[in-house]
Amino acid sequence: MSTSLVCIDCGAEYRPADIWQCECGGLLEVRLDHINISVRELDKRAAARGFPYDSGVWLFKELVHKSIPNKCIVSRWEGNTRLYSHTKTSEYAGIKNLYMKHEGENPTGSFKDRGMTVGVSEAVRIGAKIVCCASTGNTSASLASYAALAGLKAVVFIPSGEIAYGKLAQTIAYGAKVVQVKGNFDDSMRLIQEAASSLKMYILNSVNPWRIEGQKSITFELIQQMKWDSPDWIVLPAGNLGNTAAMGKALSELKEFGLIEKMPRIAAIQSEGAAPFYKLWKSGLHELVRVDNPDTIASAIKIGNPVSWKKAIKAIKMTNGVVEKVSDNQILDAKAMIDSSGIGCEPASAASLAGAKKLRKNGVIKEGQNVVCILTGNILKDPITTVGYHTNELKKIRPAFMNPPIEVDGDIDKIKKALES
Repeated sequence: MSTSLVCIDCGAEYRPADIWQCECGGLLEVRLDHINISVRELDKRAAARGFPYDSGVWLFKELVHKSIPNKCIVSRWEGNTRLYSHTKTSEYAGIKNLYMKHEGENPTGSFKDRGMTVGVSEAVRIGAKIVCCASTGNTSASLASYAALAGLKAVVFIPSGEIAYGKLAQTIAYGAKVVQVKGNFDDSMRLIQEAASSLKMYILNSVNPWRIEGQKSITFELIQQMKWDSPDWIVLPAGNLGNTAAMGKALSELKEFGLIEKMPRIAAIQSEGAAPFYKLWKSGLHELVRVDNPDTIASAIKIGNPVSWKKAIKAIKMTNGVVEKVSDNQILDAKAMIDSSGIGCEPASAASLAGAKKLRKNGVIKEGQNVVCILTGNILKDPITTVGYHTNELKKIRPAFMNPPIEVDGDIDKIKKALES
């Protein structure tokens, strides 16, 4: 068969069907046979567009899900996100050749749309009626949107009080049934996995291998944007580790099928209050030790038991990559730099810039190397944190780049004086 699902633990092989996990409990991975497509053909397709290639995911259909019929594809023209560079962020990180790929430009405002278009399309292909996920916000917003577009019912489990309002508003507005679980994301994840089978729901967290296939397109697209000349580093936030796994798989396949020559190094960046993957990497252990009470202001990566850690560790080792951690203060200061450069992002996104700055300072990233930071979400995903930073109202945060509103009387002279100061 041309495409199969293979367990990363026991090696069991399955045909693509209504299955997202191996019988042994291990994660499944999509295995491709040889792909007969060239750089020239992909560039030609990008210029011509037309359904489904007007999507920045389905442009790479052979590398994502080549056997799915076009009639099953549920797409919102996701992907097509831009690469940015700015003097302010380059100087902040100490990296001259610094680029930011802004996944917040996806339809629902985060990179999750790349995986969701493939996951929901596969749900349509197999005839699923209900799709579900556990989420800290971005996954739920994306699932709700794509499910509504496909005419499917959506069920979302979220940790009570732990989701940014911008993301919760999207999820509710798109029509998903929202279940607030008392506990954190990991509790929600455990419950959704238990409920999926008994309630006949198709789970679309990153444990589902088709989600990873869609998220690979971030890597395909950014390297195509760089005219197939790979950067030295790809730096990204690390929470549930689906993106880290996806990027490793993407780079492996691009190299295997002769689409790139140089393999970039991956740097996965965690918040120090939610850093089980960093601890695994630094300790050299073979099993991840979960963090029972993850604590970070970057809610999108507030995860203590990441499900994709085995795939992610493989990606780091394969690319000679690294795992680093940064503080919440470093994340928000980096975010202030991204925001004030006119680009903007949600808090978790800025872990990539904060991590790149730390890696450059420590000499891991060398002078003159090309670095791409992945920005995972839109600035409007969590406006409360942004305002709190600039008004100095966040606990344990000492903002280095505040820009608070100025309150003055309605007098032109006083306004002039305030502006001059």
